[in-house]
Amino acid sequence: MWACTFISSQIEIHHQRSSCAESYREGAKVCKRTLANLSGLTASQIESIRRVLRGEVLQPVAQTFEITRSRAHGHVQAVALAMQRLGFASLLASKPCPERDLVQAMVASRIICPATKLATTRLWHTSTLAQEFGVPDATEDDLYAAMDWLLARQDRIQKKLATRLLQEDSLVLYDLSSSYFEGAHCPLAKLGYSRDGKRGTLQVNYGLLTDDRGCPVAISVHPGNTSDSTTFMPAGSTPARGVWHPTHGDGGRSGA
Repeated sequence: MWACTFISSQIEIHHQRSSCAESYREGAKVCKRTLANLSGLTASQIESIRRVLRGEVLQPVAQTFEITRSRAHGHVQAVALAMQRLGFASLLASKPCPERDLVQAMVASRIICPATKLATTRLWHTSTLAQEFGVPDATEDDLYAAMDWLLARQDRIQKKLATRLLQEDSLVLYDLSSSYFEGAHCPLAKLGYSRDGKRGTLQVNYGLLTDDRGCPVAISVHPGNTSDSTTFMPAGSTPARGVWHPTHGDGGRSGA
């Protein structure tokens, strides 16, 4: 028994006929008879009949595979591709190293799902993030060590940013903000003006320097009782390449 298809052509008009047939003998003669007309079926349905007649066992796709684990990947791929196009890895360090991989993974995680360092290492395994950045076995202590490594490279990173984003006589923007602090062991936490409206609380100030589009170039952290005007010059001088220098500051905008 088999499924067969015949195609005949007459003056550019094609006729296709499919049927299920079997062969049998009448004495020494081999004969064939049609068991069913399959012309009304689709090509895939006819192919399925052929496979069954060959002895194959067909079953739904859902029963063919067993899903043991499924991790989200699309958002990780989007962030990783954006970081690659920005040249983020070379900004951190020119050569690959475990610390660079950890910092990249932490930055990607902050974009996707901000959390504490301990929670971050746990959330990594709900997606492909840890595998994508090569840090599947990273611990909370590894992340803190990578942050110390990053802090030691801050000046070099800011100089690279200045080279990328600033030119001679560039316009730079600067602003000082603050966050209130709860605790007693931070040397920068001082009583000062609270931009969060938390009066009577300790503050930590941080200044951000950007190019005229708002792209960050440098950041600095100051005691909570530091005024805007006294933070601008050090922040503006940090990433200088010898071709631009702040000339005045008003706490929010400056020409360089």
